[in-house]
Amino acid sequence: MKHPSFLTLILPAVLLLAACGGPDLRVPVPSANSALRDPSSIPSVELLTVSLPSYASSEQISTEQADGFISDKDAPLWSDDPARAVTLQLTRNLTEITGATVAPEPWPFDAYPAARIDVRVENMLATNAGLFQLSGQYYVSDTEGRGRNSARFFEISEPLTGSDLGALAAARARAVVRLAEDIATRGM
Repeated sequence: MKHPSFLTLILPAVLLLAACGGPDLRVPVPSANSALRDPSSIPSVELLTVSLPSYASSEQISTEQADGFISDKDAPLWSDDPARAVTLQLTRNLTEITGATVAPEPWPFDAYPAARIDVRVENMLATNAGLFQLSGQYYVSDTEGRGRNSARFFEISEPLTGSDLGALAAARARAVVRLAEDIATRGM
């Protein structure tokens, strides 16, 4: 017996809310922290605004449909601009994990950062398989000329532990934590 997908369960409720014509439904992403502590030899890092694919940079929550296409038709909205929110969460998580001074662009301090991180996401999506997928590439560049540059691919999947929008938001938060852990351990 085939189990209904996450989208099969949530889509009717979302469409009903949208049809009611009420206020926009905004979905907050909960805070998520890492237990990992991996002190970095890099004292300061500027994190460029995370680059997201067009469907993921929209305030509307995009999901994979049964036919494999991506849709945000009549979808609820994220509570914050996704690129801004992911950038700020990565900043917080990298600071916790590494102990470095990490700040999003534009760099707010007088002295230049010792490194710069550029994250380019190619996929950020809740799938029909009940997973939240986050994949792409990140670049860590040494701005002090010590030759400690790195480029790494990442591919992260987090299970959707429920059939509501809160489960989707929590899976996104966990995926970003895992990305921060990957950057801290492999990139920095």
